[in-house]
Order: sequence, then C-alpha cells, then structure tokens
Amino acid sequence: MRILIADDHDLVRDTIALLLKTEGIPEVSTASSLEEAMSLVGREGTFDLILLDYTMPGMDGLSGLSRMIEANGQGTVAIISGNAPKSVAEDAIAAGAIGFVPKTLPSKSMVSAVRFMIEGEVYAPFGFMNAAEDDSILSLSPRESDVLRGLCKGKSNKEIGLDLNLQEVTIKLHVKTLCRKLDAKNRTHAAMIARDRNLI
Repeated sequence: MRILIADDHDLVRDTIALLLKTEGIPEVSTASSLEEAMSLVGREGTFDLILLDYTMPGMDGLSGLSRMIEANGQGTVAIISGNAPKSVAEDAIAAGAIGFVPKTLPSKSMVSAVRFMIEGEVYAPFGFMNAAEDDSILSLSPRESDVLRGLCKGKSNKEIGLDLNLQEVTIKLHVKTLCRKLDAKNRTHAAMIARDRNLI
C-alpha cells in the first residue's frame, strides 16, 4: 500500500504521514508542491492514494486535481483542505476525486477516511457536506490583518507585538477575535484557514 501526501504546510504534511505510518500503512511519501508530487509519480509509479492540498503551489484550483488524476489514475486522488467550502468539495468529487478530507478531522477519522478511499469508496464527511454554506463576507480590520499575517508566519504574540509596536495583551485580544471571526479552534487553525481562503 503506497500513499502520497502533497501539502506545502510542513507540520500538516508530516503529522498526517506519521499518523498513517503509526497505523500500519507501510509506505507513505510526501511532497510540498504539485510539481514535486507529479515528479514522484513519474519517477516511482502510481500510488494507491494521493492526498492533494487544495491551496498548495501549482494546484491552480482544481486543475491540479485533473492533472494528477490523469497521471496517477481515476479514483486514486483526494483533496485535503483546512477550510475550503463545501462547494469545492462537491466540485472536486464531480471532477473525479475519490474524496474530500478536512484537515480538522480527528486522527481516527482521518485514518478511517484513508482506508475507505483505498478500498475505492468516495469519502466526504457527512457533517461537512450537509452544513449550511456561509455566504457572508469576512471583514477584518487592517490591524487584524497585520496580526493574522504574523500568525501565518508562525510568530508568537510577543514577536507580533514587537513588529507592530503593540502590547502583548493587545495581540492576545486580536488573536481571540480572529479565532472567533474565522471560527478557528486556535491560532494555528486560524493561520491555516487564512492560507486556504487566501486572506493574507
């Protein structure tokens, strides 16, 4: 069983790879861009399942999905995302993806989803696909955007405060507000959502 995880977010990519290896999947390869993933397929042959990050370099929306399906075979490629909307999941599956996997899935659910897709079954979490689409436009103040930019760079509250000449307690308040506006569980999740929505 061979799986390829292609995601430009090092922590996400390595965490999923480690999780799958721990669960007994013998061969898990990784790539940080679509082109790197395509090269791996060309060099090493097809994989049983490929997980493609929706917003990583080279994807260009779902055109990257189509390229990979052509390279690796129908029914063997899935999209993963931190916060892509339901419409993207529906379009991906309509375009031939074997599934859509939110990065926020619990560990056991992530493993189950991978095994499900390897068996040839289309996967999309029921709760996600049946959730109401939020059409509201996210409104961030310039200062919130500055703080969010710092979060995306992995900076601490103190470092962001120094960059913006603000007190650390003020940054904490901005982070709390950002998490609420983005419906994020924590600062890391907020950064992931911002990247996937191209907010920064």
